[in-house]
Amino acid sequence: MTAGKPAIILVIRREAVANIIATVDRIRAELPELRKMLPAQDRTPTIRASLTEVERALTIAIGLVILVVFLCLRSGRATIIPAIVVPVSLIGSFSAMYLCGFSLNNLSLMALTVATGFVVDDAIVVIENIMRHIENGLTPHKAAIIGVSEVGFTVLSMSISFIAVFIPLFFMGGLVGRFFHEFAITLATAILISLFVSLTLTPMMCAYLLKESKKFSTHKIRGFGRLLLKIQQSYSVTLNWVLAHQRNVLLVLLTTIGLNIYLYISIPKTFFPEQDTGRLLGYVRADQSISFQAMKTKMTRFMTQLDMDPSIDNVTGFIGGSRMNSGFMFIALKPLNKRKETANQVIVRLRTQLANEPGANLFLIPVQDIRAGGRQATASYQFTLLADDLDELRYWEPQVRKALAALPQLADVNSDKEDKGTEMAINYDRDKMAQLGINVKEANNLLNDAFGQRLISTIYQPMNQYKVVMEVAPEYTQDTSTLDKMFVINKHGKPIPLSFLPNGNPLMRH
Repeated sequence: MTAGKPAIILVIRREAVANIIATVDRIRAELPELRKMLPAQDRTPTIRASLTEVERALTIAIGLVILVVFLCLRSGRATIIPAIVVPVSLIGSFSAMYLCGFSLNNLSLMALTVATGFVVDDAIVVIENIMRHIENGLTPHKAAIIGVSEVGFTVLSMSISFIAVFIPLFFMGGLVGRFFHEFAITLATAILISLFVSLTLTPMMCAYLLKESKKFSTHKIRGFGRLLLKIQQSYSVTLNWVLAHQRNVLLVLLTTIGLNIYLYISIPKTFFPEQDTGRLLGYVRADQSISFQAMKTKMTRFMTQLDMDPSIDNVTGFIGGSRMNSGFMFIALKPLNKRKETANQVIVRLRTQLANEPGANLFLIPVQDIRAGGRQATASYQFTLLADDLDELRYWEPQVRKALAALPQLADVNSDKEDKGTEMAINYDRDKMAQLGINVKEANNLLNDAFGQRLISTIYQPMNQYKVVMEVAPEYTQDTSTLDKMFVINKHGKPIPLSFLPNGNPLMRH
């Protein structure tokens, strides 16, 4: 159902190698005339927003790096060099990403954003050394040769040190390793390309773009340059103070290390930070003995209450699946700029509002882009109990569940164990049946026709086909009194009640 009305729900899952944004774009392109009619729910809005934010951060990082270079070097010609070197290094990283089969995603773009600082470091070291020689009277061409030869090994050692930090990520296993493997390779590639560019393109551009300069003099420094000079002089003063108070500085260092250890131990830890993707999953769990009609009524009530919530955009759900007493909902929240609550705050508020439905519970969890676990669950966290003995498992399951429910940090603690459904065992009194001339096969066929939902035919139409299922009317599937109204024809052609014999003794024991 969707918006309280019956609906056909089409769940589309992409292939493992497919790009989710491109897949959704192609699907929507095929349905232009139905786009306004379909309450479609997809995962791409938050992914698109994340990519946009990372792209904006990358652009700002490049701009800030170039601005800092301009303010520090105070030369428009010198600023052009890193303004070209940084994009060239990043574009080279795109080529390596393409060859490795990577895509532009949050992790790869984050790696490029981090690499922006590393990329410009190499260029700044080379440019600064070349400008120092130019200010000392050398020509730009000669200064470029001497400058890059002096700092070439330094730049090489810096780049190798940066890459060495990310080597553990190359060999990290598990789910985290799979995610950060792409991040580490992208970042390392950007650093290597930056190293090559800094030792080749950067000195070449310095030789042709920079001009000869008069000998450097502090008396000619004005404006922002004077401020930088004061900062350098202040640094010199503080450095001298630190060297004169080594014991105090060492004590501060040890205190800082101890504080870091304490914070590492005390800070909350989790697998991945919880996201607000703007979508919720709802799981309805009802009594095991509930009928389809009763389940449909409860599902409709839940969906009606959710539809009226001011933070929810639309709700789509269905009943059934592997269990008749379960239902599933896909809940789309309104965009963040149209709601005042986060996804978790919405869940906390709805938990009390939806707790008054007798015989059924609704569990809401926020949808995450990254979710691990080998089985479907009605909560964000799973605790799996395993045992070789089924009786032991049944004994310990309620105790563990009650202990977890008592923890104040947990809510909506539930179990997927279901062994309390209503059932009826039918035992034929074959002696009585033989006396009445009732064939056991005929009795089995009668029960199968009434409750077995037997497929008896298929109706074919030009555009569709319909399965014909035989069963009793829904009102006769609610309790066992239906057996009192069922009759089986004996070999003499007479109808005999299934549940009673002429003397009042039951034919079937429940």
